[in-house]
Amino acid sequence: MSYQHQDWQGSAIDLPVGKVVCIGQNYQDHIAEMRSQTAPDALFFIKPATALCALAAPVQIPTDRGAVHNETEIAVLIGQTLSQASPAEVAAAIWGFSLALDLTLRDIQASLKQLGRPWEIAKGFDGACPLAGFVPAALVSAPQQLQFSLQVNGQLRQQGDASLMIRGITQMISEMSQWFTLQPGDVILTGTPAGVGPLQPDDQLTLQLLPWLSLTTRVTSRSTNAAR
Repeated sequence: MSYQHQDWQGSAIDLPVGKVVCIGQNYQDHIAEMRSQTAPDALFFIKPATALCALAAPVQIPTDRGAVHNETEIAVLIGQTLSQASPAEVAAAIWGFSLALDLTLRDIQASLKQLGRPWEIAKGFDGACPLAGFVPAALVSAPQQLQFSLQVNGQLRQQGDASLMIRGITQMISEMSQWFTLQPGDVILTGTPAGVGPLQPDDQLTLQLLPWLSLTTRVTSRSTNAAR
């Protein structure tokens, strides 16, 4: 599965393709819909580079591994190395902003949680992070006021406002950099609002990051022939 970072106008970005560092439970409405509780410490996890794919291509979901849920998130592309960085250093190192789907194998995740096991395979499988093109940071004067949405078959499913994040963008990336060195080409996913739910083959998806991105794509099936 070949992937290259692109800008919002479709031009290639001269950065390598790195890991994806994510934060879970960063919107109170999503915590409520998942019947979870707000924790004092951030929940960080990683998707490998092989999870990345272009959102503009059909979104392929595995159809033999249970429910695949949408989680629409603001994505941040890192342009400079960050280690134990301050929020100000983070702001200076951001290449740009985009949208991503944090695809989640919900049944598998729930089963692994019940067993007390790590649930990374439910988040990090091949193609688990469809990603749109990035808007350069210089064009985004107020990242913490970004608004975004997902429509499925013409119906609004998710609507997000970055001002409602529990941890703001630069703060969460600063905290991430205390644990993981972030390198040029790494992508940060900033959490999803309420409205997660199952995707089906032939679903039509429209994602918007106001006022820069409006992208329509569709869902197709991909059999993994997974051993059960």
